[in-house]
Amino acid sequence: MAQPEHARHRSPHGRKPGTTTMRRTLRREAPSTIGLLVDEQDFAAMRRYRTFTFDDHTVYLQQVEALLKALTAQGVHTTVALFDPGDYAEFCTEAGLEPDTGTSRSRFTAEIAAAGATVAYTGQHLSDLIPVLVSRAVRQATWEYATLLLTDLGACADCGQDIGRAAFDRASHLLMRLLEAAGPGTHHLVCSTPTENDQLLAVLNTHRDTAGPARMDSAEGAEFATVLAVAVALEARGGVVLRTTTPDSPDRVHGWRLAHGTLAPLTAGEVFNAYCTDAETGEPLSPESGVEYCAGFDIRADPAEPHH
Repeated sequence: MAQPEHARHRSPHGRKPGTTTMRRTLRREAPSTIGLLVDEQDFAAMRRYRTFTFDDHTVYLQQVEALLKALTAQGVHTTVALFDPGDYAEFCTEAGLEPDTGTSRSRFTAEIAAAGATVAYTGQHLSDLIPVLVSRAVRQATWEYATLLLTDLGACADCGQDIGRAAFDRASHLLMRLLEAAGPGTHHLVCSTPTENDQLLAVLNTHRDTAGPARMDSAEGAEFATVLAVAVALEARGGVVLRTTTPDSPDRVHGWRLAHGTLAPLTAGEVFNAYCTDAETGEPLSPESGVEYCAGFDIRADPAEPHH
């Protein structure tokens, strides 16, 4: 039976919802993003804008945390994005915006929320959220830079194949063979490779039961394979370290160097030296107790195809 027109818009309790109630409902369903200045240096850079009224970074963080809690209490899904003052100034210049306005800061925050690294706020302290946010931002920047390097390599002079794509396919193959050969357990992998301007680093965490393939975050896997692909394509001095944790056994650490498009196992002594040496100072570090430093194993990868 058709309802009278005036009854169709009433609430389930028989009362027509007021404008304030409807807006409050819409507000709860509209997600929010907060652009966060995580350190004193970035905070100081924003203080040159007259409309940025904070003058103390600690107080600023306290106010941000209070706002996050208030939004969560209202049922609003909120994410936090890394606000970079340098990127903000560049964004305003390219978009023709006046940077000294709250509207411009809001537009920039919306941009980085759509394309940048974010962390969902679920009630955690900012002191716990900030390291995760910074880590995600570094990961994304590394992936973007590595992808750009691969894209710029062009085509192979001999076969015409895209070198970056071929290197990524090769790196994906090496990663899958490594995880298959590693067997069951919780695995923590680190890949590092030098480039002309930076040292690229990627981390991947996986778990594999006795039966079945390794489980991993797909984004982490793609980032890891991309950094490894840079080492493959540039024939750089890349390396991979694998740490495996299994129940009732000491952790095992294995290592490989990249050579001729494949992962060549390191000796146990080379793994120990690599793991127990400070990368910045070269000073020896104390080995961890309960950890075995082992030679890399043969991952049984297919032969690499040469590209120039």
